[in-house]
Amino acid sequence: MAKGRPGYRPGLPVHSCDCTPRTRNTFLLAALFLLLALVSCERPDPQVTVIATRLTPLELPPTPLVTPFGGLAPPEAGPTAVAMPTLPTYFGTPTPDPPHQTLHGSEQVATTHIVSAGETLGYIAQLYGSSVAELQALNNMGTSDLLYAGQSLLVSGQSALIGPEFKLIPDSELVFGPAAATFDARAFVSLYQGYLLRHQEEVEGRLLAGPELLMLVAERYSVNPRLLLALLEYRAGWVTRPAVENAAFALGYMRPNRGSLYWQLAWAANRLNWGYYSRAEAGISSFSLASGERVTYAPAINHGTAGVQVVLGSHDGATLDSWLQDVGPTGFFATYNRLFGSPFAYTVDPLLPPGLQQPTLRLPWGSDETWYFTGGPHGGWDSGSAWAALDFVPSGEQLGCVQSDAWVTAVADGIVTRSDMGAVVVDLDGDGSDKTGWAILYLHIETRDRVPVGAYVQAGDRIGHPSCEGGFSSGTHLHIARLYNGRWISADGTIPFEMGGWVSQGLGREYDGLLLRGGVQKEACECRADFNAIPGQ
Repeated sequence: MAKGRPGYRPGLPVHSCDCTPRTRNTFLLAALFLLLALVSCERPDPQVTVIATRLTPLELPPTPLVTPFGGLAPPEAGPTAVAMPTLPTYFGTPTPDPPHQTLHGSEQVATTHIVSAGETLGYIAQLYGSSVAELQALNNMGTSDLLYAGQSLLVSGQSALIGPEFKLIPDSELVFGPAAATFDARAFVSLYQGYLLRHQEEVEGRLLAGPELLMLVAERYSVNPRLLLALLEYRAGWVTRPAVENAAFALGYMRPNRGSLYWQLAWAANRLNWGYYSRAEAGISSFSLASGERVTYAPAINHGTAGVQVVLGSHDGATLDSWLQDVGPTGFFATYNRLFGSPFAYTVDPLLPPGLQQPTLRLPWGSDETWYFTGGPHGGWDSGSAWAALDFVPSGEQLGCVQSDAWVTAVADGIVTRSDMGAVVVDLDGDGSDKTGWAILYLHIETRDRVPVGAYVQAGDRIGHPSCEGGFSSGTHLHIARLYNGRWISADGTIPFEMGGWVSQGLGREYDGLLLRGGVQKEACECRADFNAIPGQ
């Protein structure tokens, strides 16, 4: 994501297309005909069914005791004794970050947002880490006032309220990267025999136990599973307690149809990513607590800490006082230390080495085929995970979620590390881990003929067929994104997304963008037309 871009779009019912007037005139009928049904890579909305938690009577170990050093004392000796792991210690001081912004009194208190077609106050609020009430007050709007394309809205910038400088985690502890590459959530929660271990839900037609469901969210959002476990324990005690209250809304995200562990964790993972990437790549310097107060990040905190501050202030019960407790040394940080030891003992720095460049990638389809560029830079998974992905649809006349015999092919050599629930992930470094070095996510890959885990693929080898599997999609297509050390790499950031010589460029709004090669320019649009056709190489 380019520096200074406002933020992350929460997903579109259809891809937006800012075509030029000439393009619109030439292809208007075709675009209008296809608009409602062609590929749409929307905010992932899998089908989730809550299954009654099955509590099997068993001999539970006593609640672990906290040692004076913040570690876990083993339970009393006996037939149910469990050997607790030795927790890492950290005796240093987190490396100070250079200031990420400079505050100038009342400057930059507000900025202007130009409303685009289809935008709502809710979307704009999420874009800037604000709230609908804040936007209405700032613009003297009533609840019945409507937005129109081209309207100028004031949106909050920095606030006189500056957040604390206490660092909660290093950046490497937010992403699902090298520090957590071998972490086993089931093995860890089995030490405590808590509620999470015996919880079950059905996600996209598959029954998943609590630890596996948590790992699914961690994989999809590329958020550290230790971080999600610590949040679940801090908010609701799911790791150590055999029974909990208000299990449906464990993390405090009280929204209709979100009363399940999957949706609570997905919401938290997305807020973590939004705080991290919006500050790291879009320059967002503040956010609103659920209670309405706008907080400017302390200049010296790192982006990982910003992500945790955001999620701790976003649940429906958050107030300024509760948030200050949560983000201090005796709040969430203490729970993390109790479970895992100091988060800074896991530091991997830097996540992105200086001068990092993308390896050579080819287009993900055959040389004799033409596919269509339907989605410019947008979330790798959900709205917060950087604008890491691009979308493509194969040739054809059928619309919507239809079975396709077209083949998605590998953009580079590598080892398949995941092949499940619509996703194929390929490690490009050859070490068999997609948490280290470069990795490619291919999403919405049909189960039929999908390449298996462990397979070694060469550039041009078949991965599988495009579909609507994995998350939610309104049309058969390929969603492709890059990660390095578990960190989403923006498709329009400082490391260009280049495939077959085509380089991605954003246009300032999620899903809008260009592919450039030489003097040729192709623009993303939810249609099949010459201006977004990408021939094979």
